[in-house]
This record gives sequence, C-alpha cells and structure tokens, in this order.
Amino acid sequence: MPDPTLDLRGIFPPIPTPFDAAGTIDRDALVRNFEFLNTFDLRGYVVLGSNGEAVHLSIEERLYLLELTRNLIPESRLLIAGTGCPSTLQTIMLSQRAAGFGADAILVLPPHYYTGRMTIEALVGHFRAVADACSIPVIIYNMPACTGMDMDEETIAVIAEHPNILGLKDSGGDVVKLGALHHRLGEGFQILAGSAGFLLPALSVGAAGGVLALANIAPAQCLAIRELSLAGDWDKAREIQVRLIEANTAVTRRWGVAGLKAAMNLIGLAGGSVRAPLLDLGKPEIEQLKSILIDRQMLEPER
Repeated sequence: MPDPTLDLRGIFPPIPTPFDAAGTIDRDALVRNFEFLNTFDLRGYVVLGSNGEAVHLSIEERLYLLELTRNLIPESRLLIAGTGCPSTLQTIMLSQRAAGFGADAILVLPPHYYTGRMTIEALVGHFRAVADACSIPVIIYNMPACTGMDMDEETIAVIAEHPNILGLKDSGGDVVKLGALHHRLGEGFQILAGSAGFLLPALSVGAAGGVLALANIAPAQCLAIRELSLAGDWDKAREIQVRLIEANTAVTRRWGVAGLKAAMNLIGLAGGSVRAPLLDLGKPEIEQLKSILIDRQMLEPER
C-alpha cells in the first residue's frame, strides 16, 4: 500500500546524469558523485528529473539509472524518481517500473505537449489515474520553464485531494502561491522548493524542504539554510541565502544543466558533458562561472 505519510522534510539534490566519452551513462562517475553527496545529511535524491536530462534518456537508460542509483543510496534516504511522460499510460507504466526498482515516491510533471488542452479536468484526471495505479506516493512537479504551463493554486489543490498525492515540487518560484497552498492544505501536503534561489522564502511560508540543483555542489550551504530557519536564526539563514543567489542563477536559469555540470567539474566532481541537442559551456562561460563560484566561496581560488 502507498505510504501517504512519507516524510519529505529536508534537502534533495536532483542528480545530473553523467555521460562518458561515448555518450553513455558513466557508472563510475555516478558512484563518485554519490560518494561525495552521501557524506552530507541529505533527506534523499531525485533521479530522472530535469537536471538528470531524463527527456534525453531512453526508457532502458532510465530503468538502468534507477537500478544503479537505488544501490548507491543508503536505505535511510529517499529515492524520488521522475516519471512524467507525455501520456497517462506511459506515466503509469514508468511509475510502476520505478516502484519495482525501489523508488520511495514518484515526481510527475504534468503532460504538456498539448498545452492548450490541459484543462483542470484533464490534469486532475491524469494525476488521479497515476495515483490510483501506483503503489508509492506521487509528488506533483510544477516546472513552468520546461513545460510552458504554470499550474495554479486551484488545480494543485484539487489534485491534492487524492490520498496518494503526497506533495508538490514547485520550480515556478511564486512564494505567495506556495504560502496559500500550505494554508489551504496543511502540513499533510508537503511542499518542496524547486530552486535554492527561493529556498528561504519558501521555508518561511511552510515548505518542508527543497529539491535544489545547487545542492549538488553546495549541499552544506543548502542544508544550513533549512537548519538555521528551523532554529529561528533567520538573519544567518538570510545571509547564506543571499550569498547563494548568483551561483544558483548561473546553474539554473542562466546556463541550466550545462552550467551545473560545468560547476561540478570545477569543484572536482564528475559532471561531464550534456547530451545533444544541449551544448556544453564554452571556455569564456566556464571562466565566468568559475569567477562566480570563487566569489560565492564555493570554489577555492587558484594559487
């Protein structure tokens, strides 16, 4: 039976998928990255999300990645699998396979190819069908930058009525909406900030934590913001939050996955290259990124 009480409180890095020189998933690189991340008190990991380039992976590659990462993640930490597909049937099939590989919850983007036809009725029907068919809880994923649609409060609230809908990852950054949802749905509906750029504001209106690209390269700082907010030290939390904004923008809105992977390479992790049609950062962009990371105390200056 699904566990609607699964505790999402904490920080989740969305794991990038490293590729080797031949363009295939690099197992050794992934092991290396998890060895680093597992030293921090993270709540778990999101695999096959936007930063994982899931849309560029075949179904076979996605299943291989799920099997591989489940074995790299300690049992005490959660594996959240991104399973959103263009159709309800595809989403259900991938979600059921993810559950079979040991995922603790699934993260589901709304279908968005036929954006103009994605009415509240269509979206509610989709999420309810997925939630009915899955043996693990469902997390709604609102990602306007990739889907071209920003799910409003009413749509999310109606979808959330299903007992197997656990919460929301929101990357839109509308903190007013997040606060309204928390007030309307209560603690039982767990909200995760989808970007480190607004982690503290989201926590201040009731978010349980965050799924943060920046947590791949600055896990300690992301964790500190949440811990300080829980302790009531808002001034110190605000200081760290402000310091992270420029670096977060660089690896999200400005350069996206290519920026995140380049940042991982710079700090000694295995980011590797992106998969076409995405393009890796050029040398001038890497130098700009390096300067930002040094300025924000995420990278030691060269001596």
